[in-house]
Amino acid sequence: MKHNALSIRPFIGATDFELCRNFYYDLGFQEVILSPVLSLFKTGQLGFYLQDAYVKDWIENTMIFLEVENVSQFWNDLQALGLKEKYPDVKLSPIREESWGRECFVHDPSGNLWHFGEFAK
Repeated sequence: MKHNALSIRPFIGATDFELCRNFYYDLGFQEVILSPVLSLFKTGQLGFYLQDAYVKDWIENTMIFLEVENVSQFWNDLQALGLKEKYPDVKLSPIREESWGRECFVHDPSGNLWHFGEFAK
């Protein structure tokens, strides 16, 4: 099957929609409000949907990988945001070296797990 895909946008849930909206704004995403319970968060041409919906099994099993140009710079910028002080449920895990590249991790206020990484060149 051939198709000309233009984007892929996962849906993620939120235990506290307003808190999560603020969190993603702090991470540098731009919000497009689609309804009172759904927003599109974008960075460049990439994006994801944040829903005012919480399903424990869904949230606890959500992982998203976002490739960044320089994971060291991203990690430094991430730490400078003071996210753990502002959002007590956020978890940050430092850069880990893998055979394929490097990545760091962020659990958002709801528990969605983000991998931010760069591939070995």
